[in-house]
Amino acid sequence: MTYKDEVIKAMELLAKDERVLFLGQSVAFPGSVVFGTLGTIDNSKKIELPIMEEAQAGMAIGLSLKGYVPVSIYPRMDFMWRAADQLVNHLDKIDEMSEGKFKPKVIIRTLVGSKTPFYPGLQHCSDYTDVFKLLFKNIDVVKLEKKEDIVPAYERALKSERSTILIEISDLYNSE
Repeated sequence: MTYKDEVIKAMELLAKDERVLFLGQSVAFPGSVVFGTLGTIDNSKKIELPIMEEAQAGMAIGLSLKGYVPVSIYPRMDFMWRAADQLVNHLDKIDEMSEGKFKPKVIIRTLVGSKTPFYPGLQHCSDYTDVFKLLFKNIDVVKLEKKEDIVPAYERALKSERSTILIEISDLYNSE
């Protein structure tokens, strides 16, 4: 099994939960490697969005407050910065700001962009894992460096009461 096969298995595991919805770019239509990992997921569980990272984060938070467990997908980690306000000032702090009345739980899936077979440029393949770990105090940040960690990490994220950012490595997708 490849790294990508494990990601597919993790997405299928998440999809079995009736509360889970997948939202973002390339979730229902081709456009990035993400699409190929959601092919076995029923389209009724997918919300395809245009490029609007901040609004996507806000939608995911709202869905979570209504009882859903949104899997908010950002195909490239570089562009999660566009959602920083929602993630840092809202998702990470709503529990504290509401004195425990609201506990949003979002699973954020992102990828460190591939550098092969060609280099896409600085703004498409950066790894901000360490920075994200410093930014969030109420969101778990997990980098998936080994394929055997993928399914257990997504399973923990689904069972956790906290939001989780899971960071996949595109260049590992075809590795055994």
